[in-house]
Amino acid sequence: MIETWLDSPAAGIFAVLIALYGATGAVIAWVAFGPVMGPAVRRRYEGVVAPFFGGIALLFALLTGFLASDIADRNRQAARTVQAEAGELRNVFTLSVAAASDMRDIRAAWGNYVKAVINDDWPAMEHGTQAASVNAAYDALLREVSDPRIATEAGAAVHAALLNAAVRVGTARSDRLALASDRTNELKWIIVLLLGVMTQIGIALVHLHKRHAQSAALTVFSVTAVIAIGLIAMQERPFAGEVRIAPVPLLELTKLQQPGG
Repeated sequence: MIETWLDSPAAGIFAVLIALYGATGAVIAWVAFGPVMGPAVRRRYEGVVAPFFGGIALLFALLTGFLASDIADRNRQAARTVQAEAGELRNVFTLSVAAASDMRDIRAAWGNYVKAVINDDWPAMEHGTQAASVNAAYDALLREVSDPRIATEAGAAVHAALLNAAVRVGTARSDRLALASDRTNELKWIIVLLLGVMTQIGIALVHLHKRHAQSAALTVFSVTAVIAIGLIAMQERPFAGEVRIAPVPLLELTKLQQPGG
């Protein structure tokens, strides 16, 4: 359920949060001041002071901050992996052009890989998966780069540089796919959402003396929680959702001029 919510568009993310905290706030207010349970609840629990429930709000704030920091760090890593992959692909292209021997087959395989990543891998990463066509394109590129004739025709140094760059392309892609399929934060999201509800309960308990004061406090906190949690949730998936990393560095590679072009 958490995974489905995080994969939703921005409107869906905020709608679920509004429904959740709106419903829990209404239930809490009804329990505190409703005709059925209200008198008994106020008689037993009225007089609870705020400092006793400050710890709940502090835990909610800390865990929300840690979660936001973790998501921001993962997005930075994702952006770096895309830049690294594009940089190594540029190295392969530049070396194939600068070498004395004819490397048009390498550039053809290189072009197929770049197009497959943009057209197939990026849509697949929205669902946390990878495209088989990109695997095949990378294997073809690696086969071309591994041809032993390159060392004879262009030199061992050029061949080694090509091989190293191609291997680093595969490593960067593996890192990118790992970040796209990461779902380890789901338990943290459950805890954050539950702590938000517990904070609502704490606010209600310290405002049992006046109905309007409790409603105002619950409303302010709930609106704040919806905004903060919603904005963080929009960034949970680095390659999906409203806030995502686009393949701009890879698109720039398609503008590179082939020899004679």
